[in-house]
Amino acid sequence: MASFLRSLAVSSSVAALAGAGALAAKSLQARGEESVRPVLHGGRTPRILVAGGGYIGLYTATTLRKHLGRQDAEIAVVDPRPYMTYQPFLPEAAAGSIEPRHVVTSLRRELKGTSVLTGSITEIRHAERKAVIQPVNDDPAYEVTYDHLVVGLGSVARTLPIPGLAENAIGFKHIEEATALRNRVLNKLAEAASTWDAEKRRRMLTFVFVGGGFAGIEAIGEVEDMARTATKEYDSIEAEDLRFVVVEGAGRILPELGEELGGYAIEQLRERGVEIHLNTFLNSCVDGVVELSTGEKFEADTIVWTAGVKANPVLANTDLPLDARGRVRTNASLQVVNEDGTVVEGAWAAGDNAAVPDLTSSDPAATTAPTAQHAVRQGKQLGENLARVLRGEEPEEYRHENIGTVASLGLYKGVAQIMGFKFRGPLAWFMHRSYHVLAMPSFERKVRILADWTEALFFRRELVSLGALQNPRAAWEAAAASDNRPAAPGVAPAAAGAKIADADAAKK
Repeated sequence: MASFLRSLAVSSSVAALAGAGALAAKSLQARGEESVRPVLHGGRTPRILVAGGGYIGLYTATTLRKHLGRQDAEIAVVDPRPYMTYQPFLPEAAAGSIEPRHVVTSLRRELKGTSVLTGSITEIRHAERKAVIQPVNDDPAYEVTYDHLVVGLGSVARTLPIPGLAENAIGFKHIEEATALRNRVLNKLAEAASTWDAEKRRRMLTFVFVGGGFAGIEAIGEVEDMARTATKEYDSIEAEDLRFVVVEGAGRILPELGEELGGYAIEQLRERGVEIHLNTFLNSCVDGVVELSTGEKFEADTIVWTAGVKANPVLANTDLPLDARGRVRTNASLQVVNEDGTVVEGAWAAGDNAAVPDLTSSDPAATTAPTAQHAVRQGKQLGENLARVLRGEEPEEYRHENIGTVASLGLYKGVAQIMGFKFRGPLAWFMHRSYHVLAMPSFERKVRILADWTEALFFRRELVSLGALQNPRAAWEAAAASDNRPAAPGVAPAAAGAKIADADAAKK
């Protein structure tokens, strides 16, 4: 079985690399064959402001620059982070299967010919064609003007007013959080192996994940797999000593995969010792004391919140039309529209922060799901449409029928539903990795991720914690504090002694 899985993993790497190369070649060929058509503007180069450097920002700007030269349009992308994070790979980054730097893509490297501004948009006054940007340092905020606006601010974690949640939990939307979670889990194992207090030990080895969607289930599947492997390096910790808990308010997990595959995922996780509490809510976690709606109470040092997302709250500081969920209203062409359907000139939106009509659904009020699959395609379509409008052409409607869903449950474990067919186990895991490595932006990142996976076939999982990254100045501050302590009676401080010696030498 082990040899089969190893060969499957090798095949996955080779197949994905070949596919990545083919896509890159096809893209280059398309660029070479494309005929450049002029942009219609009144003698002044139009300025396009892209708010957000996630999926929408990266793919929109890339597509625009493919169609438009610098003389056709000025493009500026604003984001507080200088990189785009491919979120489906966060669980593998947290488990150490992928180097964290390989999960992100540099905006400046990918967006040649585009200005990248590092800062946060805090206000948009579209009627004036102005946006306010707050730099990440202490510099004062400033305004920028634009002709066309692309809103790709994405989403943030949807938190609830649960006592203790803000103080004790950690999110799972950014690479920094995935890295922090990995370091925390490995640090807790090290601390637990060094304590003789049974209660503290039990608390350190309890890990709670709130939310049974893709983010929560993939995260716990990968991290649990890593943590139980890590126990082999400890003489005093057994795999059975670890306690992993899922808290989900609905009656099932992974609802997008249906009851059958969701039920299979529950069975697989429970066989591995993961506790799954369905129809259950987190009532409190003050001081790490977890209280569930069922009345159960226990202590945990690690609480991960993955219970949904909401549109970026910055949208409330704009004059753009929003729906009841705080998302920007758009039509199927990804143009911002008012409630009556009239187009707001010069404004576009897509991704998690937009209510994009789902033309493939029988429900006329349905909107596309906040998934990477939609965001990548919407970003490209938005770029195409904006280029069309600048050339005086009509935009095209966005239509994409979901071809399938894949999810990882840990190394060699997964579930998938592709075009109505259901898969589970190693084959589904293979599909998960293959799909996402092909969807990863840039050929370089594809190769780096494949190299990470290939290396893992021949070497043991990397289980070193770099927890000090969360406070890199701790050692320096401790050293500085020790030098500032009063010297013992009769003992001169080293620095003072050095000065006295220098003075004596000068006299001689």
